[in-house]
Amino acid sequence: MSTDRFGMTTATADESAIDALEQATYAIAAHKPGGAVALDAALDAAPDCVAAQALLGFANVMLARRETTALAKRGLSRARASLEQAGGSCAEAAMVDALALAVNGGLSSAADRLDDYLIGDPGAFVIAKLSHSLRFMTGDALGMMNSVDRTLAVLPESHPGYGFALGCRAFAMEELGAYDAAEKIGRRAVDIEPEDSWAIHAVGHVHEMTGRAADGLAWIESRRATWKNCNNFALHMSWHSALFHLELGRLSQALDIFDNEVWPRASDDFRDMSNAVALLVRVEQFGVDVCARWRGPAAIAAARAGDTTLTFAALHNLAALAASGNLREARELATAIEAPGSKDDDQEEVRACAGRPLARAILGLAERNGGAVDFAAILRELPRIGGSNAQRDVFVRLLARLASERRDITALEAILSTRRILKRDDSFVALLRARFHAAGTRGQQTFAANAEPQFKLIA
Repeated sequence: MSTDRFGMTTATADESAIDALEQATYAIAAHKPGGAVALDAALDAAPDCVAAQALLGFANVMLARRETTALAKRGLSRARASLEQAGGSCAEAAMVDALALAVNGGLSSAADRLDDYLIGDPGAFVIAKLSHSLRFMTGDALGMMNSVDRTLAVLPESHPGYGFALGCRAFAMEELGAYDAAEKIGRRAVDIEPEDSWAIHAVGHVHEMTGRAADGLAWIESRRATWKNCNNFALHMSWHSALFHLELGRLSQALDIFDNEVWPRASDDFRDMSNAVALLVRVEQFGVDVCARWRGPAAIAAARAGDTTLTFAALHNLAALAASGNLREARELATAIEAPGSKDDDQEEVRACAGRPLARAILGLAERNGGAVDFAAILRELPRIGGSNAQRDVFVRLLARLASERRDITALEAILSTRRILKRDDSFVALLRARFHAAGTRGQQTFAANAEPQFKLIA
């Protein structure tokens, strides 16, 4: 057995394979390109390296498309064969167990299996990072914090994963609304590990949610030299920069960033799609015609109209189709979201509690139908679709627009009051209020007041 400098124990003795695993772990932690290349190098040196096979499998799971899930299943078969024939460490066995759950849609169960292993070996950084990533995909902020806290409790500050783990804690705290602590810890994480773009990102989120757009833009841009060298996470960081420009009233700058940095080329990576959709929805809500810019994301969404592997991705695709007027494909995707799935797939539960009612609301907004919408239930369950509070805000905005168009002031004020739990009122709320009042709707005083939320956005 060999343990690398990040604390991962494997049955592989080949030093070049271990070096390659370390390179892959660093790339994963820092969101740098080259992780897959490093894992391939590890397998070239040690074809039966279970850890490398499992990490490649998880990489495909997290791409969350039908074809990448199929690749992950093939990777699982190879990892199982290597584990049986060549043996593996307890850490590798836990990774294979978790991968088996994840490829069948059990993302939460997979994270639970990894966390169970961390109880006995909390210093295995890459396993903690995998758990963090899976829980992010399921919207489990408390789980993200609890898992990484176990690891931080045993890592010395000199450990190569310490700063990255601290960045994970900063992000989890931000998602839980502990903004002051999240910013302090995130800045410390960056001081310890300057390449930690996830921590830079966490502090950026704090600025977004607390309405400090100018400071947030300065923070993000001052670290551009770090995050511009990331993998497609760089596109997401550019998205944050565009959001700050938008909040500052700089619509042309936000659109320039969309064209050159957020959507410089077509991509069917759901993370790139979510950036594009969430930015265009925001710009459009300010009355800017972005019809031509919808074409690229809508074409990708149309090609994915039957893919509901990840509810978060499917809902962004649906929003792109609805906004671009591709209603036939939008109905096709909404039907796919409505279709029952496997009981072992935790995305089936997510679709049932949040995905389907939200899909109906998005489609209803596009078709201008009067179908019933349980706004309270959707917002209560919304975190379960995964992603961050800032990412999910695009759906809160769409729900607010739907309530406004229906002149449902009770629902509208409840939506905005719920949003206010985590995010300070911004220019969108001011614009929505102005438009609502300009229409001469009764109940203006109620809408102008900061009513108490009728339900909670997070548990």
